[in-house]
Amino acid sequence: MDFDQLRQLVAIADEGTMSAAADVLRMPQPTLSRSIRRLEEDFGFELFDRVGRKVTLNDAGRTAVEWARQLLRDGQLMRDAVETSARQSQMLRVGTVAPAPLWRLTALLVERFPRETLTSRTLDQQDIIHMVSNGTLDLGIVEANNPNAKPEILHDANLRSCSLMVEELSIILPPSHPLAAYKSLTAAQLDHETFLIMTDIGFWKQRVDHALPHATFIAQSDSMVFSQLAHSSPYCMFITNAPFRGGPPAGRVIVPFDDPSAHADFLLIARNDARPMALDLFDWANHA
Repeated sequence: MDFDQLRQLVAIADEGTMSAAADVLRMPQPTLSRSIRRLEEDFGFELFDRVGRKVTLNDAGRTAVEWARQLLRDGQLMRDAVETSARQSQMLRVGTVAPAPLWRLTALLVERFPRETLTSRTLDQQDIIHMVSNGTLDLGIVEANNPNAKPEILHDANLRSCSLMVEELSIILPPSHPLAAYKSLTAAQLDHETFLIMTDIGFWKQRVDHALPHATFIAQSDSMVFSQLAHSSPYCMFITNAPFRGGPPAGRVIVPFDDPSAHADFLLIARNDARPMALDLFDWANHA
């Protein structure tokens, strides 16, 4: 008994006759009849009542059809599960400290490997370096001048690194805001302001918390809600020069944030013996 025979049995039940099932299965009727006979021999029971050229499922046959349908469904679920597992094992595993450089890397992946994808996690810088070093991650996106990372790790002989992108923060303000007329703003000027922010800004949250310890942050996790509030809120917001973020809400003023914490150089890191696709993407990013 095999899946082809089970499909043949179900086709006969669905089509009502052996000849109609043979047409659907695109096989000669005598071949189908012989296959069903072998299936009956495997069971040790006849599955059809035969009167002349007419065949009708008997009780054993109807039971066999019910089980055949279930086995075919289970077989498809098994194939789907195996395919999903195989695809996931081939996906690039990426850890990142911030969202914008991940979007940059994803764009490069689409250029180089249009049919491939990646899985990503937002992690602390030291965790990313450690997980790339031990092979848990294929690629890591870290911040070049992060004071919380041990610089010597980035110069590990087993790791390679290249520049991925530079990101800078500016401030979005309503035109009526007292600070909107300035050409640039310092941390001291912004330290007591209220900001509307998204929750998925990665290490930038720690950056602005440190630079603006007395500021108030109203966090939103829903991008649709954030977008709606962005058009009506009287509060300050952050925007970056990353093209993936989109432009500011209409009618708002953008003022550069003049502070070292508003500038980030992102590096892409990989093990020297990483998987070929990871190294290929690394080289693609290095020369982009």
